[in-house]
Amino acid sequence: METIHTADRVFVTWDAEPVENGAVAVVQDRIAAVGPYEDLRERFPRARVRTWPGGALGPARVHDGPLPDAPSPRERVHAVLKQGAVAVLERYADSPELRAAAERNDVVVLSGTPSQPAIVQTARADLAVFDEAGECIATVCAGRLVHRRR
Repeated sequence: METIHTADRVFVTWDAEPVENGAVAVVQDRIAAVGPYEDLRERFPRARVRTWPGGALGPARVHDGPLPDAPSPRERVHAVLKQGAVAVLERYADSPELRAAAERNDVVVLSGTPSQPAIVQTARADLAVFDEAGECIATVCAGRLVHRRR
């Protein structure tokens, strides 16, 4: 399935200049294209469109710290997704239960120092949308919408 995620501003990396009225096309679990919304709509006419008004869309984050407290490993992983992160550092996924919960939810467990997240064509579709206050309003993990603030 093809999906186009569009927002007022799309960032390929969070420190780059944004694409105004930009979009990211996702096919299955991969980034298919990034650019102006109108261009991607033309290239992917059958794609489902998810519009994130007032938001900034960019690469999902790497959670760099202990996972939030919660009653279960699944809920701890979900709390990370709600923050716009789709990867955690191995040293903080310190139990078999946490690693299994991360794997079941397609959350990447990284060893070593992570590189700067970026939206790159053919890379895994890991995206996050933040409102003007910096709150995560949506997280896409491996092409699936896994968190949406209502």
